[in-house]
Amino acid sequence: MEEYVLHKKMEAILSRVQKPARYVGGEWGSVMKDKKNIDLRFAFCFPDTYEVAMSHLGSRILYGLLNHQKGIRCERLSAPSIDMEAEMREAGLPLYGLESGDPLSDFDIIAFTLQYELSFSNILNMLDLGGIPVLAKDRTELKHIVACGGPCAYNPEPLADFVDLFMIGDGEEIMLEFTDLYRKAKREGWSKQEFLIAAAQIEGMYVPSLYEVKYHEDGTIESVTPTHGAPALVQKRIVKDLDTMYYPESFVVPSTDIVFDRAMIELFRGCPRGCRFCQAGHTYRPLRTKSKEVLLKQAQAVLKIVLEIFAHGPQQIGKGRAVEKRSQDPHHRRQAAAHSLETQYIAPSGRRFMFCNFYV
Repeated sequence: MEEYVLHKKMEAILSRVQKPARYVGGEWGSVMKDKKNIDLRFAFCFPDTYEVAMSHLGSRILYGLLNHQKGIRCERLSAPSIDMEAEMREAGLPLYGLESGDPLSDFDIIAFTLQYELSFSNILNMLDLGGIPVLAKDRTELKHIVACGGPCAYNPEPLADFVDLFMIGDGEEIMLEFTDLYRKAKREGWSKQEFLIAAAQIEGMYVPSLYEVKYHEDGTIESVTPTHGAPALVQKRIVKDLDTMYYPESFVVPSTDIVFDRAMIELFRGCPRGCRFCQAGHTYRPLRTKSKEVLLKQAQAVLKIVLEIFAHGPQQIGKGRAVEKRSQDPHHRRQAAAHSLETQYIAPSGRRFMFCNFYV
């Protein structure tokens, strides 16, 4: 396993910030790959603090998916807290990947997940802290492609001047098509413009720079015209069969407390209720469920990891039971999964294993 080495400047400031474990990496389950066998370095950025980032199941799925591919090295980055950012800027230390400690500028693709609008300003701050030009027009090379996905990608225009492309809808399939195309562009020496034009042909991909917008005198939009063959309407991506879709059998275990400090599995995606106040309930339709057999297999794999981690640790071990959080799955499916795992479950130091309905 590749050794994780802290930057010398980092060692000097860790003692002066709160929760230094947020910034050192080296967690159990983090993926380290030999750089000699890599042709794509992918920065998976969460525009909030480490505790929030590590609680997000969608990021865990895509992190595992990307690192499952040969030739791709995906690393995690999150927004430093106020005290850490001040120390980093004073020391001239750029934002870096947790796995390698390499600066953000070393990565080919810089991708952000958009979970809520209040994190948008953090995206600009993270780019600036990483030494990456904030405006898309100022990033002229194929390197440092900035991409965004997640629920708030359905309203991309507030970030259109800063982001090269948006992935709309479920991320598992479009992510692989996107990275495959980038690797081809890199091998063949494409320009950034050539890559973006080709990327716009991927279903679910929105490239803001390929659309001409005209305005009325009062500032309202008169027309939006696609150029270079970009689609007039971007159709969201939908994973139709969750049973056959990638799901990680292992996950990164944080070295400090996080917001949702638990192991999770995804029961289903989408929601049939259609509550007017709920964005996810509308954007992630239709409802798609997993079979009982797949749920049990995935739950047992996660449980195996939990037991492996804590089998020889100092944590207090006690019996618990699998619990379920608001599910629209058929009752017998939930009950069968819970009953199967109830007698096996172990809860170390208050950490919980739970079934979770989640929208990727």
